[in-house]
Amino acid sequence: MSQRRLTRRALIAGVGGAALAAPVLAQKLIDLALPGGPSLRPLEPQFPGKGEMIVQRIRPPLLETPMEVFAKGTITPNDRMFVRWNWEMPTSVNAAKHRVAVGGAVKAPVSLTLDEIASAGETVEIVAINQCAGNGRGLSEPRVTGTQWGNGAMGCAKWTGVRLSDVLAKAGIGVGAKRVRFAGLDVPMTDGAPQFIKSIPMDIAMRDDVLVAWGMNDEPLPLLHGFPLRIVVPGWFSTYWVKMLSTIEVLTGEDESHYVAETYRWPTVPVVPGDKDFSTVPITAMPPRSFITSHADGTTVALGKPLTLEGIAMGGDAGLAKVDLVGAQDGGGWEISCKLGPDKGGPYALRRWSVTLPQVSDNLTEIGIRATNVNGVVQPETLVWNASGYARSVIERITLRAQ
Repeated sequence: MSQRRLTRRALIAGVGGAALAAPVLAQKLIDLALPGGPSLRPLEPQFPGKGEMIVQRIRPPLLETPMEVFAKGTITPNDRMFVRWNWEMPTSVNAAKHRVAVGGAVKAPVSLTLDEIASAGETVEIVAINQCAGNGRGLSEPRVTGTQWGNGAMGCAKWTGVRLSDVLAKAGIGVGAKRVRFAGLDVPMTDGAPQFIKSIPMDIAMRDDVLVAWGMNDEPLPLLHGFPLRIVVPGWFSTYWVKMLSTIEVLTGEDESHYVAETYRWPTVPVVPGDKDFSTVPITAMPPRSFITSHADGTTVALGKPLTLEGIAMGGDAGLAKVDLVGAQDGGGWEISCKLGPDKGGPYALRRWSVTLPQVSDNLTEIGIRATNVNGVVQPETLVWNASGYARSVIERITLRAQ
């Protein structure tokens, strides 16, 4: 499909919109090996447009990508990309009637059709990781509240859209603009609950790579991923990637809304369970992370034979510089540089890595991959714990048994 047809015809021409049918109930379980609590999760019901996913919740849908998917490539297929909704999502959207209101501290408020948004500037494509701020929360010790994700609340896709700055230019940015706030079509499920709205600083909003996106991996955004439009903020956690975009508001002050001022925040100082009255800041940019995808924990490998390990890594909010295979520190510690695969997607994408050990002489106990980005930020040996399990970045370790 050509880019022009993708942007003008299939995505925003309003050919009836999109709708979501009900999932089909069934029984199938996977063990996420989460410490401190129940680990079994169903792999069904299967949602429309989705392959096999780990079902954390049905309504609103929380679907986790099985780790085996990341062994197959750096781009996550649309039907295997994780899904996270805070509130009830509409099950259908009429693209022809959809409008995005741009207001607040602007020169002239506007209500834009999808075609007007698409024609606001040049079409831009960005490959970027979409990762929940709570990805890996279920691995926190001690256990914390919230969705008990494994490490599959993430994915990497090619996003197609127009720059947010070009959409803002349709209304004109007013004097004293400080932040840009977004709302979608999802609605609270209980009376009095706060609407899910998020904002980003003006300097982030004006970046050339921050998009109002309508395409995902050369297809229209699936309904579960925010059809017809969503915000894309490369390098930042997906809490800012508001789906089913309906409102853009320019603010002249700080954002006091619930999901910015009261939650999706973490401590500014180290804390331990039970600590109170410490200052917090919003979760924003992602840290480096890396995973072994070729072998699961506990896998048996051939004694006396070469062993090739493979996996994925990310630099977070900057490009990936290197990855190293590291051994357990209590065993004296060791490290081996890994070979990075081609940089096909740019600084915000997943990259493959591999390393070959010439001979397996014993069990490989508590081995892991340590990622370093181009800004010198290193994946740490120990987890920086917080009560919400946000922004997990720690060397993820496995043990391989030699036989």
